This record gives sequence, structure tokens and C-alpha cells, in this order.
Amino acid sequence: MITHTGDLSARISTVVASNPFLNSKKIHFRTDGSRVVIRGRVETFFRKQMAQEAVRDVEGVESIDNQLEVSWR
Repeated sequence: MITHTGDLSARISTVVASNPFLNSKKIHFRTDGSRVVIRGRVETFFRKQMAQEAVRDVEGVESIDNQLEVSWR
């Protein structure tokens, strides 16, 4: 589990920005308590899964709604 100081949104932002498989400009998220909704576009299903797995490891996340769209372009 990845632990950082600060609130949940800040911890998720840090993890997404530091992941080499993710473009933090194309991925957006919102938190509602311990629930995270991920939105945006990624190039492959692999990157969609990587985004979910990165967020899953953040302390305080209990559920994830992965609404990322895969865009083949």
C-alpha cells in the first residue's frame, strides 16, 4: 500500500503523475469519501488497467469506478 501525507486527492494525483504508463493530463478523477471515480481517455486497455491498479494501492481508497475510455488513435 502506498502511503503519503495529505488528503486522498493529493495522494492520487501524486501516484498518477509519477506513473510512466499514464498521462496525467488525460486522466481525471474525483473522490467521494473513500470512493474514486477515474475518467478520461487512454490509448490501450493496459493503460486503463494500470490507472486502476495505481489508484488501488493508495491508502484510503476502498472502491474504484474506472470510467476511462480507450481511444485507439
